[in-house]
Amino acid sequence: MQQTSAITQNANVGGDIAIHAGNVTHIFGTDNDAQQVTALDDVSIDVSKGELLCLIGPSGCGKSTLLNIMGGLIEPTRGDVQLGAAKVSGPMPHDVAFVFQESALFPWSTVVDNVIVALEFQGVPKEERSARAWSALESVDLADFGNHYPGQISGGMKQRAQLARALSLETEILLMDEPFGALDEQTRMILGEDLSVMLSKTDKTIVFVTHSLAEAVFLADRVAVMSARPGKFKEVIEVGEGHPRDPDFMLSEKFGKMRNDLYGMLHDEIRKAVDGESAQP
Repeated sequence: MQQTSAITQNANVGGDIAIHAGNVTHIFGTDNDAQQVTALDDVSIDVSKGELLCLIGPSGCGKSTLLNIMGGLIEPTRGDVQLGAAKVSGPMPHDVAFVFQESALFPWSTVVDNVIVALEFQGVPKEERSARAWSALESVDLADFGNHYPGQISGGMKQRAQLARALSLETEILLMDEPFGALDEQTRMILGEDLSVMLSKTDKTIVFVTHSLAEAVFLADRVAVMSARPGKFKEVIEVGEGHPRDPDFMLSEKFGKMRNDLYGMLHDEIRKAVDGESAQP
């Protein structure tokens, strides 16, 4: 597979640029800190409006750090990020919604109230919150469980609830950090199918962190492969399939080849990461 050199070039899935990351470097720790770690090293990439970009790479390569920088939760040591024409200088709750792997649902509140509280935080007028919350739950087929508590629903349903909460905010950008990582493989692929359908209907821009090669190939318009720490983009590949994705795509020769190609790109980087962890005192 041909190496991608101009990785800042936007994908052929839309027109305008939704997210621009330019020469982003991030270092944890101070100059005098013996434990100083360079997480990202001069990373640049553009994400087109309506694109789903997957980030994959070894553990500790900076995937989540880059996602948090894109969303304004972390300020980069060097470089900058723009959402459209706006420079990111802090959290932007009206522009970006996050979905994380860990359940962030309040156990003492019903599913619908967990969605409503996010709308309250965003400043949505009180009279609009209930309708928007129920509409978001309907969009992820969870309306029948809106009055249940998180402890009464499955892990997959909890992730649907978190996705509904993000969708209710009606942001153009979703940043998803291994949202299905704690689920069994069958459930995560079903939720992946649902996410692909949602993308085809809403034209949202999504950056999705995953360790699953199959999940990356099935979901992404492009897959950005990161090196071992300090994280750089080793290669960016286009999947070349529209949304919604047919589940039969996972049975195709193309799917298998792309997954195997990704494994080949990652193998040495994973080995570097593992060896580096073993060498630490």
